Amino acid sequence: MNGRKLIEAGWLAAGLLCSSCATDQPGSQALSPGPLKYPTTRTVEQADLHHGVRVADPYRWLEDTGSAQTRDWIAAQNRVSASWLDAVPQRLAIGSRLKQIWNYERQSVPVQRGGQYFYTCNDGLRNQPVLRVADRWDSEGRVLLDPNAIAADGTVALAQWAPSNDGRLVAYALSGAGSDWQEWRVRDVRTGRDTADHLRHVKFSGAAWRPDGSGFYYNRYDAPAAGQSLSGLNHHQKLCFHRLGTPQAQDELVYHNSGEKEWGYGSEVTEDGRHLVITVRRGTDPRNRVFYKPLGVADAPVTPLVDQFEAAYAFVGSEGDTFWFRTDLNATRGRVVAIDLARPNERTPVVVESQDTLRHVSMIHGEFVCAYLRDARSVVRIHGKHGQFVREVGLPGIGTAGGFGGRGADKETFYSFTSFNQPPTVHRLDLAGGNSTVVHQPRLEFNPADYVTRQVSVRSRDGTRLPMFMAHRRGLKPDGNLPTLLYGYGGFNISLTPQFSPMELLWMEMGGVYAMPNLRGGGEYGEAWHRAGTRLQKQNVFDDFIACAEWLQANLYTRPEKLAIAGGSNGGLLVGACMTQRPELFGAALPAVGVMDMLRFHKFTIGWAWTSDYGSPENAEEFKALHAYSPYHNLKPGTRYPATLVTTGDHDDRVVPGHSFKFAARLQASHAGDAPVLLRVGTRTGHGAGKSTAQRIEEDADKLAFLVRVLGMEPTLRTATAPR
Repeated sequence: MNGRKLIEAGWLAAGLLCSSCATDQPGSQALSPGPLKYPTTRTVEQADLHHGVRVADPYRWLEDTGSAQTRDWIAAQNRVSASWLDAVPQRLAIGSRLKQIWNYERQSVPVQRGGQYFYTCNDGLRNQPVLRVADRWDSEGRVLLDPNAIAADGTVALAQWAPSNDGRLVAYALSGAGSDWQEWRVRDVRTGRDTADHLRHVKFSGAAWRPDGSGFYYNRYDAPAAGQSLSGLNHHQKLCFHRLGTPQAQDELVYHNSGEKEWGYGSEVTEDGRHLVITVRRGTDPRNRVFYKPLGVADAPVTPLVDQFEAAYAFVGSEGDTFWFRTDLNATRGRVVAIDLARPNERTPVVVESQDTLRHVSMIHGEFVCAYLRDARSVVRIHGKHGQFVREVGLPGIGTAGGFGGRGADKETFYSFTSFNQPPTVHRLDLAGGNSTVVHQPRLEFNPADYVTRQVSVRSRDGTRLPMFMAHRRGLKPDGNLPTLLYGYGGFNISLTPQFSPMELLWMEMGGVYAMPNLRGGGEYGEAWHRAGTRLQKQNVFDDFIACAEWLQANLYTRPEKLAIAGGSNGGLLVGACMTQRPELFGAALPAVGVMDMLRFHKFTIGWAWTSDYGSPENAEEFKALHAYSPYHNLKPGTRYPATLVTTGDHDDRVVPGHSFKFAARLQASHAGDAPVLLRVGTRTGHGAGKSTAQRIEEDADKLAFLVRVLGMEPTLRTATAPR
């Protein structure tokens, strides 16, 4: 059974594809000229009144993703998409080559606790990485937990894990089918067996161990109502303490403000075990409050330390009653300050703000390890305890460094480095000597030297300068005809930095140009850059992306017929907004798990939290801005839109799939051209995290096959250089 048949079998097993849908629904025709015959999508007389404006919502019924009618509609749409994609001559070869590129060893940055080193790894094509433990950093060690043994289809993922301070226990979270919901358990490292501890209804949480290993702090919600686990609103998160060996029903409620349903929590225990540090967040707003609770003191209260949402504060470490934080208070690009518990209103500068954007700080070996972004590429500097510059960590080139975790007494830390043409390589940094040693470097089925990366500067509509990464095969010359994939995000203070992707590598191998700009709304240049792409200024993000598309054409890299745009989640919104505002500018669009209905996003799961970036449709002024760019509402009948492949997952409980369903239905009804408009709904997949390797390969192969066909590419696909 080939990959496509396996997907269809999965649809059948999940009830998303009935036998009649598989054979009798419209859309089973092979690839042919002229417009596709899409499944009939009924409309309803649904309209809402927003601040005096009547807004029609004819596809509201598709929000009920569990109804029989919606399931039949999904099956019919999937059948059309599968038939079209299977008819692309290069589809099988693309899938085969992707599998070859994916077949490389991947290893996470090790975490050392109690003299043992914990890390995850994947030896190539395993559906999920496994957790290993070793006695030395340069030893392979042994498997501690293999999620691949839990579910045959590879859709149960190890979402998070946290070793106790002495390394004897590991708290770990599993998620199924890509859902944000997690179930936590505890494993004995020596025996490899689980204890009786089992925690449910956990989402958006880590695990903070007490130093004595008696238990850990975590966040939970009340159990969702029946049938609402994938769509119901997530409010009233609670910070709890779970004592090992006791049932979850007996967990201590550490903090919860019943009057603040939108508050969420993070927790860390100071290394000396004296305090619990509680971060209080409100939705996705980077500004937060900080509380603390003395430990080992009976009935100690939770005390505010930063009692206003004035800025972003990230706990770095402590010494006695002095706490260090990374913050953007009076420093839009970040700095490190000290706060004394006896003088909570004072902020003593330690590491001052620089021209680079400070994104992460660790206190290790008595020094601050500071990870910066300089024009969206990593720079790492070591500063002394009093803030003095010590040295810069040498990095291999233009790319992204991550990791740099550890404890105050550690003499080493670990980090990874990656770029568009290089999968993550893990390094050990000797903090005493400053030397880096390669811990793990994957063997590859391609030569990284065949590809080049550079940055260009693009001027947006209002004159703002934007950096844009350009990656492609060495020797490729702009001739105005290069197939180009423009990828963006632009939101939630998230920075886009160079990362390795097998799909993007194959795109470049086939002769494509990969372009990734840093748009306003992201975190590349600090909080001011982020704010410039939010709420009433969100249109700046779309203007930035459109300006990059125009730059690529003006500088003779490509033309509209050869230009594709892509993005996921908030990036799916970006693609949807830009293709509705400037449909003539693009030849193809790949919106993935996108936020497409900007008037109802806040009514599902965690969507309410996004109002910090988007604004709220309940606010008259913000409604006007949201309605003006909402992709679903701005599709115009009779318009020629670019060829579009909309992708989502049936278990996405972050951006519920109804967004993509409604957008795809309305786009098919509005589109006047012959270019295809396809909807691909993954089975037992969610927003992206936890997706199995097999699922990733199949979906990426479909996306590349779609682009090859609609952009008129004729690539020569390589085969593996050597057998494994």
